[in-house]
Amino acid sequence: MGSREVTSSHDWQGMNVTVAGLGVSGVSAARALADLGARVTVVDGGDGEALRSRAAELQAQGVTVRLGDARTLPEGTELVVTSPGWKPTSPLFEAAAEAGVEVVGDVEIAWRLRGPDAAPWLAVTGTNGKTTTTQMLASILAAAGLRTTAVGNIGTPIIDVVRGAERYDVLAVELSSYQLHWAPSVRAHSAVVLNLAPDHLDWHGSMASYAADKGRVYEGNEVACVYNVADRATEDLVVGADVVEGCRAIGFTLGAPGPSMFGVVDGILVDRAFVADRHRNAQELAEVGDVNPPAPHNIANALAAAALARAFGVEPRAVREGLRAFRPDAHRIARVAEIDGVVYVDDSKATNTHAAQASLAAYDPIVWIAGGLAKGATFDELVRGSAERLRGAVLIGADRELIRAALARHAPEVPVVELDRADTGAMLAAVREAARLAQPGDTVLLAPACASMDMFTDYNQRGDAFADAVRELATGHGA
Repeated sequence: MGSREVTSSHDWQGMNVTVAGLGVSGVSAARALADLGARVTVVDGGDGEALRSRAAELQAQGVTVRLGDARTLPEGTELVVTSPGWKPTSPLFEAAAEAGVEVVGDVEIAWRLRGPDAAPWLAVTGTNGKTTTTQMLASILAAAGLRTTAVGNIGTPIIDVVRGAERYDVLAVELSSYQLHWAPSVRAHSAVVLNLAPDHLDWHGSMASYAADKGRVYEGNEVACVYNVADRATEDLVVGADVVEGCRAIGFTLGAPGPSMFGVVDGILVDRAFVADRHRNAQELAEVGDVNPPAPHNIANALAAAALARAFGVEPRAVREGLRAFRPDAHRIARVAEIDGVVYVDDSKATNTHAAQASLAAYDPIVWIAGGLAKGATFDELVRGSAERLRGAVLIGADRELIRAALARHAPEVPVVELDRADTGAMLAAVREAARLAQPGDTVLLAPACASMDMFTDYNQRGDAFADAVRELATGHGA
């Protein structure tokens, strides 16, 4: 057994490829490689009805599927293609390493399958804000009249886009740390690391490894490595990157920008990077009010998207039009309702402390609904930085006691309600308690700072439950 170098479509003919995982990206990779003539085996440790249905569809295409065993490497494997969530320490990958077989992800396969006239990639990563920034970027590029779409960690599987019939001028590509770990060859036109905070450390093993995987997005950049001026770690990743000669470091800041930066001056988003005489001049791009919603962290997302678009040559007008046209996905600092002078905001997507910190910074005073699965996080820094904004807190979920303890240490005067329940009515109870604590002018903010799977299928279901509870409260039934 051993790896075989693959650099173009014809090299796949007859190659023995093992695909790890029967999820969306795994199915996409298996179909694409089978179409190219590879002998594909898909392995998955599960064996449920949904997996069997997917397996049957692939088997009809000539793909071998092995359910219930994802630990051993199929005989003759020359390449392993993994789904993003599989840990590097998985037994299958250890077996591949012993056999000298390369392991890559679906993003790497997509990169290798690009044709000679392939669209450049503008890449976005970071602990928080990736999806919003990528979608903002796609909106700006579309406003400029470019054929584009948002891909990668969102939307259509990137392999399907690369191999599809539709031609694009440029792709807005969201990349997770998992995807970057398994994508050694990807070289973007320009890229951004939005921010860095501890997350997924159980997968990466350490903060240093997590940051290193994020930093891969800068490798081989051609025009711009965009970094967050307020987050020195992102600039350090730029400094350490091996880029094409002439590629520039471009910062973004919520303050007034220096040369080669994007920033905000008197409520105006400005560019001091891609202008003539950047030491003296700045180009107006949009107003803060053009960003939806205009919370500080979302302004930062807009600046990052604008920097990547301008690096690709987009005119200022398109930045403004693209930002105005953009609408965020559900459960991202979404205003649900105003009841008796209290605004209810759903940021269920705030699944870690860094995201919750940005959300809490956007409102004052706040009744905070938080809790869930902490994933090893600590909450002292989050509570310490937000204590003065808190009117009260309602805590739910398996690890709520960790947040309760941090509140006791750093905000002992803030009233706290703990709900020891995980039934379908728990969110309605939380909203009722929050309404009881709130006063006119306050914001009741669902920003859990935790994952949702202890009580809900995902953050979408959690956000839906919050919105439903608020609507019930509005009818008077929940009062």
